[in-house]
Amino acid sequence: MQTVSGTSLIDRFGMEYFQGASVFGAVSPAAITYLLDRGRVLELERGEVVYKPGDKGDRFYVILRGSLSFYQFYRDEFAYIRDHLFGEEMGFVAMIALHHRIGKAVAAEDAYLLEISCSLFYELRKKFPADFGLFLLNLSREMARTIREVSNIIVENEIAKRGTSISSEASLPLAVHDSDFSDLADDQ
Repeated sequence: MQTVSGTSLIDRFGMEYFQGASVFGAVSPAAITYLLDRGRVLELERGEVVYKPGDKGDRFYVILRGSLSFYQFYRDEFAYIRDHLFGEEMGFVAMIALHHRIGKAVAAEDAYLLEISCSLFYELRKKFPADFGLFLLNLSREMARTIREVSNIIVENEIAKRGTSISSEASLPLAVHDSDFSDLADDQ
């Protein structure tokens, strides 16, 4: 694992590439540049560990290229949870919840990560308040989608334990889209 220049990645990939990252949706180029300049940009080779159980959760990571696998540690064993891809964050929940790490993040392939410390997160709020709001909304949206996915897995497992299935007519949507609420906007 080595540190590289965020500016060199902007030169290499272009700003439009970074604006395509889900966590940077609608965030200004100036704020993205600020994060890449002030954050720690890491270059990882496949198999390198970013963090492990017990590490402080005082920072999170944005995947700029490549992917990370997350393995949760429970009762002296690791269980693979999922891969995190370009534009997603890794470790934000631990930082916001003030928790230590409960698993390990491993480079699933060669990757570039942007490390955002608590202090950089705060600096972004002070220097770019509107962009901070958008960034936080994007991070929150990603957390909400993850909660929905976990909830769906719990429901599917519960129904599988019962040996029943949900009929297609009675099933709940596994995803909700903005268009599902279009009729609410008409009522106002």
